[in-house]
Amino acid sequence: MAFFSHQVCRGFSSSAVRNVVIKHVTIIGSGQMGAGIAQVAASTGHSVTLVDTSDDILKKSVKGIEGSLRRVVKKKFADKPEAGEEFIQKVLQNVSTSTDAGSVVQGSDLVLEAIVENLKIKQDIFGQLDKVAPQHTIFASNTSSLPISDIASSTSRLDRFGGLHFFNPVPMMKLVEVIGTSATSQETFDSLLNFSKVLGKTPVSCKDTPGFIVNRLLVPYIMEAVRLHERGHGSKEDIDIAMKLGAGYPMGPLELADFVGLDTAKFIIDGWSAMDPSNPLFAPSELLNKKVAEGKLGRKTGEGFYKYK
Repeated sequence: MAFFSHQVCRGFSSSAVRNVVIKHVTIIGSGQMGAGIAQVAASTGHSVTLVDTSDDILKKSVKGIEGSLRRVVKKKFADKPEAGEEFIQKVLQNVSTSTDAGSVVQGSDLVLEAIVENLKIKQDIFGQLDKVAPQHTIFASNTSSLPISDIASSTSRLDRFGGLHFFNPVPMMKLVEVIGTSATSQETFDSLLNFSKVLGKTPVSCKDTPGFIVNRLLVPYIMEAVRLHERGHGSKEDIDIAMKLGAGYPMGPLELADFVGLDTAKFIIDGWSAMDPSNPLFAPSELLNKKVAEGKLGRKTGEGFYKYK
């Protein structure tokens, strides 16, 4: 996965830096999450550069942002269509695109990665960007399950590295998990907290532990529901109805698994199991593995625990 057309090397000291006011943001990865973060950042007056591997991918992403903005405007500016159109154009003017990460990060206050959940790819990208980004630039990952400290280990700016975990769909979901490692400076952490607030989000402070807060509670809950069903102790319908009506949840755990994607749930639990194999909460499920192997991944493929066709 190449995001670089050339490299410029710049040395810097690793001493702590002042609080960074984040104005210029580079987002690596223009998929659903990256585009959503770009939309919110651009809507709040930030200068955003979206980076991906091809211009075609980037054009599609910007088109998606425009479509999302039009849906926002339809509600927000229902009585003022002209003001709505002006808002859309103003936001889009704050978004630029590039296939050359090494060039654009040189003017960035924050580099935020939102690509595939693959540790080596993330490390490679950050390792290369670390050589060209200015000293004050903060690095952050949007990972939902990988340790931030492992991703940061490929760089020499451990004090200026943290996690910003947004939730899908980003324009709608108010929460951001802000993750600090043992090496993250207080200045960096405060800058990431403040950035989240400026975006109009509600940040929560998290330690660099598996799944942070939300997924650390949510994924074992989903997996326990899968195991309950696997043991024959409840039908999928009864398990979901019980949690919706008994606990007041909007979705049952197996419905939620289908919504999240069974492959995503498996990927997370397999990663945690490898890190802590003796933890029963992280034990894999044969039923889940079978469904993923059969390509029954949930809503996105038309079948998971339920059929959607």
